[in-house]
Amino acid sequence: MIQSTVCYLRKGDSYLMLLRNKKQNDINEGKWIGVGGKAEFGESMLECAKREILEETGLYASDLYYEGVIHFHYPHMEDEDIYVYTCDTFTGTLKDCNEGTLAWIAKEEIMSLSLWEGDRLFLKKMLNKTENPFIFDLEYDEKGNLIHAAEKEGQK
Repeated sequence: MIQSTVCYLRKGDSYLMLLRNKKQNDINEGKWIGVGGKAEFGESMLECAKREILEETGLYASDLYYEGVIHFHYPHMEDEDIYVYTCDTFTGTLKDCNEGTLAWIAKEEIMSLSLWEGDRLFLKKMLNKTENPFIFDLEYDEKGNLIHAAEKEGQK
Protein backbone atom coordinates (compact mmCIF):
# COMPACT_ATOMS: atom_id res chain seq x y z
CA MET A 1 0.00 0.00 0.00
CA ILE A 2 1.43 3.36 -1.06
CA GLN A 3 1.07 6.18 1.49
CA SER A 4 0.94 9.72 0.06
CA THR A 5 -0.15 13.25 0.84
CA VAL A 6 -1.73 16.10 -1.06
CA CYS A 7 -2.04 19.65 0.20
CA TYR A 8 -4.05 22.61 -1.00
CA LEU A 9 -2.42 25.88 0.09
CA ARG A 10 -4.90 28.71 0.56
CA LYS A 11 -4.28 32.43 0.06
CA GLY A 12 -7.42 34.49 0.57
CA ASP A 13 -10.10 32.87 -1.56
CA SER A 14 -7.63 31.11 -3.88
CA TYR A 15 -5.92 27.72 -3.71
CA LEU A 16 -2.54 26.73 -5.10
CA MET A 17 -3.09 24.10 -7.77
CA LEU A 18 -0.60 22.17 -9.91
CA LEU A 19 -1.28 21.46 -13.59
CA ARG A 20 0.69 18.30 -14.29
CA ASN A 21 2.30 19.06 -17.65
CA LYS A 22 6.07 18.53 -17.33
CA LYS A 23 6.79 14.87 -16.48
CA GLN A 24 7.12 12.03 -18.98
CA ASN A 25 4.62 9.16 -18.59
CA ASP A 26 2.72 11.00 -15.85
CA ILE A 27 -0.54 9.34 -14.79
CA ASN A 28 -1.75 12.83 -13.81
CA GLU A 29 -0.82 14.50 -17.11
CA GLY A 30 -3.22 17.31 -18.00
CA LYS A 31 -4.95 17.22 -14.60
CA TRP A 32 -4.99 19.89 -11.89
CA ILE A 33 -4.10 18.53 -8.46
CA GLY A 34 -2.73 19.76 -5.15
CA VAL A 35 0.95 19.49 -4.25
CA GLY A 36 2.23 16.39 -2.54
CA GLY A 37 3.68 12.97 -3.01
CA LYS A 38 4.75 9.67 -1.51
CA ALA A 39 5.92 9.32 2.06
CA GLU A 40 9.52 8.34 2.62
CA PHE A 41 10.52 5.60 5.06
CA GLY A 42 9.87 6.58 8.68
CA GLU A 43 8.20 9.86 7.74
CA SER A 44 4.80 10.83 9.19
CA MET A 45 2.08 12.02 6.83
CA LEU A 46 2.42 15.55 8.21
CA GLU A 47 6.20 15.51 7.68
CA CYS A 48 5.65 14.19 4.16
CA ALA A 49 3.17 16.96 3.33
CA LYS A 50 5.51 19.70 4.59
CA ARG A 51 8.49 18.23 2.71
CA GLU A 52 6.54 17.87 -0.52
CA ILE A 53 5.20 21.44 -0.25
CA LEU A 54 8.75 22.76 0.13
CA GLU A 55 10.14 20.59 -2.70
CA GLU A 56 7.38 21.44 -5.17
CA THR A 57 6.69 25.09 -4.29
CA GLY A 58 9.62 26.51 -2.33
CA LEU A 59 7.19 27.45 0.46
CA TYR A 60 7.61 26.53 4.11
CA ALA A 61 4.25 25.38 5.51
CA SER A 62 3.48 25.98 9.18
CA ASP A 63 0.00 24.86 10.21
CA LEU A 64 -1.53 22.09 8.15
CA TYR A 65 -5.14 21.04 8.67
CA TYR A 66 -6.13 17.42 8.14
CA GLU A 67 -9.15 17.23 5.83
CA GLY A 68 -9.48 13.49 5.24
CA VAL A 69 -8.13 10.43 3.47
CA ILE A 70 -8.85 8.85 0.11
CA HIS A 71 -8.32 5.13 -0.49
CA PHE A 72 -7.53 4.62 -4.18
CA HIS A 73 -7.94 1.21 -5.80
CA TYR A 74 -6.54 0.37 -9.24
CA PRO A 75 -6.52 -2.88 -11.22
CA HIS A 76 -3.09 -2.18 -12.74
CA MET A 77 -1.21 -0.47 -9.86
CA GLU A 78 -0.69 -0.79 -6.13
CA ASP A 79 -3.49 0.69 -3.98
CA GLU A 80 -2.78 4.08 -2.44
CA ASP A 81 -3.96 6.04 0.58
CA ILE A 82 -3.68 9.80 0.13
CA TYR A 83 -3.98 12.03 3.18
CA VAL A 84 -5.46 15.44 2.31
CA TYR A 85 -4.42 18.68 4.02
CA THR A 86 -5.04 22.39 3.64
CA CYS A 87 -2.68 25.14 4.73
CA ASP A 88 -3.01 28.91 4.96
CA THR A 89 0.13 29.64 6.97
CA PHE A 90 3.35 29.52 4.94
CA THR A 91 6.41 31.61 4.15
CA GLY A 92 8.90 31.85 1.31
CA THR A 93 8.79 32.61 -2.38
CA LEU A 94 6.89 30.45 -4.85
CA LYS A 95 9.26 28.75 -7.29
CA ASP A 96 8.79 26.86 -10.54
CA CYS A 97 7.86 23.22 -10.10
CA ASN A 98 9.52 20.51 -12.20
CA GLU A 99 6.28 18.48 -12.23
CA GLY A 100 3.99 21.11 -13.71
CA THR A 101 2.65 24.65 -13.64
CA LEU A 102 1.65 26.12 -10.28
CA ALA A 103 -1.18 28.65 -10.21
CA TRP A 104 -3.39 30.33 -7.63
CA ILE A 105 -6.95 29.43 -8.65
CA ALA A 106 -10.03 31.18 -7.28
CA LYS A 107 -12.20 28.84 -5.21
CA GLU A 108 -15.19 29.31 -7.53
CA GLU A 109 -13.11 28.29 -10.59
CA ILE A 110 -11.63 25.05 -9.24
CA MET A 111 -14.50 22.76 -10.25
CA SER A 112 -14.24 23.99 -13.86
CA LEU A 113 -10.64 22.74 -14.14
CA SER A 114 -9.58 19.43 -15.66
CA LEU A 115 -9.78 17.32 -12.49
CA TRP A 116 -9.97 13.63 -11.72
CA GLU A 117 -13.64 12.71 -11.16
CA GLY A 118 -12.88 11.37 -7.70
CA ASP A 119 -11.10 14.62 -6.79
CA ARG A 120 -14.32 16.50 -7.50
CA LEU A 121 -16.01 14.54 -4.69
CA PHE A 122 -13.57 15.39 -1.92
CA LEU A 123 -12.78 18.89 -3.23
CA LYS A 124 -16.47 19.78 -3.04
CA LYS A 125 -16.51 18.78 0.65
CA MET A 126 -13.19 20.46 1.37
CA LEU A 127 -14.00 23.74 -0.40
CA ASN A 128 -17.43 23.98 1.19
CA LYS A 129 -16.12 22.95 4.63
CA THR A 130 -18.75 20.25 5.11
CA GLU A 131 -18.33 17.45 7.64
CA ASN A 132 -14.62 16.88 8.07
CA PRO A 133 -12.68 14.71 8.06
CA PHE A 134 -13.87 12.77 5.05
CA ILE A 135 -13.02 9.23 4.01
CA PHE A 136 -13.52 8.11 0.42
CA ASP A 137 -12.98 4.82 -1.39
CA LEU A 138 -12.36 5.48 -5.08
CA GLU A 139 -11.84 2.80 -7.71
CA TYR A 140 -10.52 3.57 -11.19
CA ASP A 141 -10.22 1.34 -14.25
CA GLU A 142 -7.08 0.95 -16.42
CA LYS A 143 -8.07 3.99 -18.52
CA GLY A 144 -8.46 6.32 -15.55
CA ASN A 145 -12.25 6.24 -15.41
CA LEU A 146 -13.88 6.37 -12.00
CA ILE A 147 -15.91 3.16 -11.71
CA HIS A 148 -16.83 3.21 -8.02
CA ALA A 149 -16.96 5.89 -5.34
CA ALA A 150 -18.14 5.55 -1.76
CA GLU A 151 -17.90 7.86 1.18
CA LYS A 152 -17.30 6.08 4.47
CA GLU A 153 -18.27 7.16 7.93
CA GLY A 154 -15.32 8.68 9.71
CA GLN A 155 -14.59 10.36 12.96
CA LYS A 156 -16.16 13.80 12.80
